[in-house]
Amino acid sequence: MVQMTTFAGGRTGSWQVEHIRAVIGPPLEMVKRLAVAKGKDSSNQNAVWRLRGVTSYERYVHRSEREQLVARQPELGRVEATHAALIPIKKSAAWWNLTQDERREIFEEQSHHIATGLQYLPAVARRLYHSRDLGEPFDFLTWFEYAPADASAFEDLVQRLRRTPEWKFVERELDIRLSKRE
Repeated sequence: MVQMTTFAGGRTGSWQVEHIRAVIGPPLEMVKRLAVAKGKDSSNQNAVWRLRGVTSYERYVHRSEREQLVARQPELGRVEATHAALIPIKKSAAWWNLTQDERREIFEEQSHHIATGLQYLPAVARRLYHSRDLGEPFDFLTWFEYAPADASAFEDLVQRLRRTPEWKFVERELDIRLSKRE
């Protein structure tokens, strides 16, 4: 099922922004809070910035990999998952000029993106949003949630993925870290 989600940075929202770091390319303006709204975003009219994406079918995934992901992926919104990261990514024209099977070769056979991610489930829940076809500034928005006890596992996951051949095609990446403080 395709669903639009808007991530709105500003003064309101259930997530407190700890920091925004530009890994590659220009940063976004620092904000205090992040609101996550499903469907058409009519709230947060005073947001400093908005990033939109849609859930979609899994690309580059074989059936056996999808079955493993579904079996191990926890639901988002777990009570203990009070830490999150929003990582927007834009890939280069060279990436998009490759065919689907060439991108799959880099994504999994060379970079082991799916296999690596599976190693961190269920500790780190994630959801991928596609933004490229919406005309957004990023191609993908990746949302991660995890418990404080799993923060080092999340750091390890991100560092491993950033060292892969796939990341040679990234031309802009932000790392937005968040927490929920009750």
